[in-house]
Amino acid sequence: MQISPSLRDTLAPTGVLRASINLGNPILAGRDPESGEPCGVSVDLARAFAERLGVEIELLAFDSAGQSVETVTAERADIGFFAVDPLRGEGIHFTAPYVLIEGCYLVSDDSPLTDNDQVDRAGNRVVVGKGSAYDLYLSRELQQAEIVRAPTSTAVVAQFVEQQLEVAAGVKQQLEQDSQQHGGLRLLPGRFMVIQQAMGLPKGRGEQAADCLREFVEEMKASGFVEQALQRHGIEGASVAP
Repeated sequence: MQISPSLRDTLAPTGVLRASINLGNPILAGRDPESGEPCGVSVDLARAFAERLGVEIELLAFDSAGQSVETVTAERADIGFFAVDPLRGEGIHFTAPYVLIEGCYLVSDDSPLTDNDQVDRAGNRVVVGKGSAYDLYLSRELQQAEIVRAPTSTAVVAQFVEQQLEVAAGVKQQLEQDSQQHGGLRLLPGRFMVIQQAMGLPKGRGEQAADCLREFVEEMKASGFVEQALQRHGIEGASVAP
């Protein structure tokens, strides 16, 4: 991949690649327990792209996808890592997905719900992380159930338990991890959506910049970089996108 000086200036206009990192999705990012610095698959990709551009990296960490999306859309960051969604696409150029993740439902052990198709019924309250991919998706798909929004994805299960809601929705691994802190919870079988995780940049940067980022993602998948990053960070339940 040949990157001209003018294209580099478009991708990193401040001379530093500002990468928006969503810490609300443990599949892709978290904080190093020793240093406290952001780490994970998305951080590895951000560093690799900065190296490709020949510039320094600045990691801008956020607790929710909504904050991360807003930062890139407003061009306060140069790249970000998001689930593909048409609403987000109004302000962001997406690459093809690099990782696929399952979105699942969590209920209490004594819930009468046994299947995903039973969730969208009057009287069911579904708690989601505000601005998350599954918030956007379920806001379009659910016709009868009520959506309740937690401030972040990591707060979903706690709010589900505290408010005694009927359903919690989110990334499978996040729900499993958080439910371990509470007894009497179970996942409904299967998934209600496949979350396509991609890289993105502000639409104002133009098609040439977007094509450069898309080419980078395809190279990272084909070279085994993404698969190796998933293994390096001990991520299970996610797969490299075709």
